[in-house]
Amino acid sequence: MAKGTLEVLLVNAHDIKDRERNLLGCLYCLNPCNAIKMRPYVVVQFGNQESTSCVADQGEGKKLVWNEKITFEVEYPGLEDQTYKLILRIIDKHKISDDNFVGETTIYIKDVLSMGAEKGKAQLGTQKYRVVSPDNSYSGEISVSVTFTLDV
Repeated sequence: MAKGTLEVLLVNAHDIKDRERNLLGCLYCLNPCNAIKMRPYVVVQFGNQESTSCVADQGEGKKLVWNEKITFEVEYPGLEDQTYKLILRIIDKHKISDDNFVGETTIYIKDVLSMGAEKGKAQLGTQKYRVVSPDNSYSGEISVSVTFTLDV
């Protein structure tokens, strides 16, 4: 069994849509609708481990920027029934009401773990992943890279 560190780099997101905020934003924030900005953060889950990012900075246009690393301690191979995937849930932070689930994406990482266990380190370079909203519609893209490094 190989033990190591799984590093998830949340780079940025583009065109993320919070449908509830778009529809009800004026009621939630008591601001004019066009003045409402999203304040998204990401909950990253690997197996039974979970970590939460900071709130993204507003980049140019509709771009949201994190440039934040999240790490998990990983054993490969793990339990027999374990599915090797990262689930990234994008949540919009609200000041007055409950935070709002915007959408999620899943990244399958078994190959990265397998190659990292064999070679000592493996990386899945920065790629864009589609974010799917609760109604299964497209809700933007998030850019993420993943690295697995074997403990020495």
